[in-house]
Amino acid sequence: MNFNPILIVSGEPNSVFLELFFKVFNKNKIKNPIILISSKKLLNLQMKKLGFNNKIRLLEKSKLKYYKLDNKYINLIDVEYNPKKAFEKISDKSNEFINDSFKLAFQIIKENNIDKFINGPISKKYFLKNNFLGITEYISKKFNTKNTCMLIFNKRLSVCPITTHLPLKLVSKNITRKIITRKVFLINSFYEKKFKYKPRIAILGLNPHCESIHTFNEDEKIISPSIKYLKKKYNVFGPFSADTIFLRNNRKNFDVIVGMYHDQVLTPIKTLYEYDAINITLGLPFTRISPDHGPNETMLGKNQSNPLSLLKAIKFLDKS
Repeated sequence: MNFNPILIVSGEPNSVFLELFFKVFNKNKIKNPIILISSKKLLNLQMKKLGFNNKIRLLEKSKLKYYKLDNKYINLIDVEYNPKKAFEKISDKSNEFINDSFKLAFQIIKENNIDKFINGPISKKYFLKNNFLGITEYISKKFNTKNTCMLIFNKRLSVCPITTHLPLKLVSKNITRKIITRKVFLINSFYEKKFKYKPRIAILGLNPHCESIHTFNEDEKIISPSIKYLKKKYNVFGPFSADTIFLRNNRKNFDVIVGMYHDQVLTPIKTLYEYDAINITLGLPFTRISPDHGPNETMLGKNQSNPLSLLKAIKFLDKS
């Protein structure tokens, strides 16, 4: 290929993702050619509904390396899907389409050594069906990668949850020194490779104020020893109380804040930066990013969704 392309899977067909894609594609100059894996019928239906008029160029998977690609057209690899209308209710009826899209994308990544991949949101309830905690774990499994890390990235401050989409009652049972150490290693490696410096990493405690009325205190028995060990190699600090670390004068001292569970760090980062963040999976053999939002079924067809997170995802890959 003449450029290193950005491969994009549209994900859940009844989401706001294609609306966001059209907005970003039409209003921004993107250097790397984009290859979209989706349904031509779906694209045409949504463009008509939302008022977009892009031309589509169909690509064949077996001939990708022979194309001279640019972004004058939507470079599409068509996956069979027969929507009755532009937007339908999210259900398991789209699972086959989503599965076929990801399967095709993974084949293309492996066969063409593509290192830039974005996926649109999917429904954990219908597509993953409790088989995986999230799409991070789903993709990691497909590439036989056990040690991965979800980094919600913003150039001013990023966050990482040690456990991802896990019920709170199971969080404490899934926090270990080994897991904390591995994720800090991935974060540090990412910043050193991408930005050429060691990040300042704050690690949060699990319990309020890093204290517990129970005999077993995870902050003392697991988190503090992990930090002590990690300090020998990395710029790691803590444990810090989660209720104050995101205050301006505290967060300014760090590049990354590592929390013990999903909402402990994702709630404040989304409050601070809203759509100005992207979800990067560290540890894969390629760079995988997703916009930091879900399908947003309530906004379907309204043409009012904010494309900033998708734009940030594409621009992050377009620079490399």
